[in-house]
Amino acid sequence: MGAGVSNWRLAQAVSRTGQLGVVSGTALDQILVRRLQDGDPGGHMRRGLDAFPFPAMAERIWREYFIPAGKAERTPYRLAPPHSKDNPRELVELCIVSNFVEVFLAREGHKNPVGINYLEKIQAAHLPTIYGAMLAGVGYVLMGAGIPLKIPGVLDCLAEHQPVEYTVHVTGAQEGDDTTTRFNPREFMECELPPLARPRFLPIVSSNTLATTMLKKANGRVDGLVIEMRTAGGHNAPPRGKMQLSQAGEPVYGERDAIDIGKLCELGAPFWLAGGYGHPEKLREALAQGATGVQVGTAFEFAEESGLREDYKQALMAKAIVGNAHVFTDPLASPTGFPFKVAQLEGTCSEPEVYAARPRICDLGFLREPYRTPEGTIGYRCAAEPLSLYLAKGGRVEDTVGRKCICNALVANIGHPQARNGRRVEPGLVTAGDDLPDVPHFLARGGSRYSAADVIAVLLNECREDSYQSDGCGSILEVKTA
Repeated sequence: MGAGVSNWRLAQAVSRTGQLGVVSGTALDQILVRRLQDGDPGGHMRRGLDAFPFPAMAERIWREYFIPAGKAERTPYRLAPPHSKDNPRELVELCIVSNFVEVFLAREGHKNPVGINYLEKIQAAHLPTIYGAMLAGVGYVLMGAGIPLKIPGVLDCLAEHQPVEYTVHVTGAQEGDDTTTRFNPREFMECELPPLARPRFLPIVSSNTLATTMLKKANGRVDGLVIEMRTAGGHNAPPRGKMQLSQAGEPVYGERDAIDIGKLCELGAPFWLAGGYGHPEKLREALAQGATGVQVGTAFEFAEESGLREDYKQALMAKAIVGNAHVFTDPLASPTGFPFKVAQLEGTCSEPEVYAARPRICDLGFLREPYRTPEGTIGYRCAAEPLSLYLAKGGRVEDTVGRKCICNALVANIGHPQARNGRRVEPGLVTAGDDLPDVPHFLARGGSRYSAADVIAVLLNECREDSYQSDGCGSILEVKTA
């Protein structure tokens, strides 16, 4: 769905029903500081900070970023530092605290598990963010957009507050280069804590090969798999082989990209199917094929509790109601080079003129590419940053064509758009799955909005002719995050 759309409110609402609510772990550090600079409406961030086990750390962040009445609308947000292999202590603390707060709030008021979803490609943030979520008692860690073979071992060590390492992919790295990020929880602990519960780990994969690789080569226990089809929102796996585009300009997928569900069953691990499974008949189909359940995203994205800003939510819902909602799989938009699903909406960067009018700025940097500089150090570049900067860092001009600043756009989607020079405000770029046109199915007759509980009721009530069992840990439904 994008950063902050599957927020603590939505995850809490899903988990309260007995399914597994999952918060997005993407950019929680920047989201927390923006919530604080907006004055912390409702006092929820303060409540989460008060529950954090290391109060001095929480208080430093509160003093640093909180603005009592909220910043003026046209005043720019103050940014946290961008991630790098060797993050400053200020950022490490912010990663720990922000992930704790989101999971803590999602777990409030019920005893059911909550999960968190990370992007493997944002590697420099993994260690402290996962630790923060574990401090809050997260029950599941999901991770896609990469091959997270080393995450199970990280979970094992962090449960014992032990030092951990993670290798960052650096373009052009040579043998002997230090590309490892490190984190020692005890350098940040203000008191002794008992061992933490080790969350279950569910990698998100898009092929049988990756599913087999995760189960056979991971450095620790893998508790199941989420199998994501190409119709899911956010980043999609590219087609196998040479990229070919349809007449509309979208990637063309073929038989090599299909998932063999029968072979998945032979692996013997629980699996959930994702991407276009937010329908009662698709839930029945998944269970009949041997899946443990399904992961639902787009339907929840337009629920009342989601973090998607209300004007975008209502505008896209209105389009879906009249049969005019469209999602374009953009092969160029993401600086990562992976296809990215974009809901077509006026006033957002889905419109060529809106995109063209935005200056090329990269100041959040979650999707930056680490690369080896001529001096042997690690630099960072983004195909959506100013062209002259990107070229000066050894980037290729052809890699910049059509690239959009997804980081700023996704934060704008949830009501925290950056103000520029007191005049311009960052536009959004909404991602959704191909089943966006079907979201009116969850509306009551004559209604214009629905809740997360309504989504679950429709999916389960229309699936009653099938017998199934839920283990209380989200075996039927999970919230999809990006």
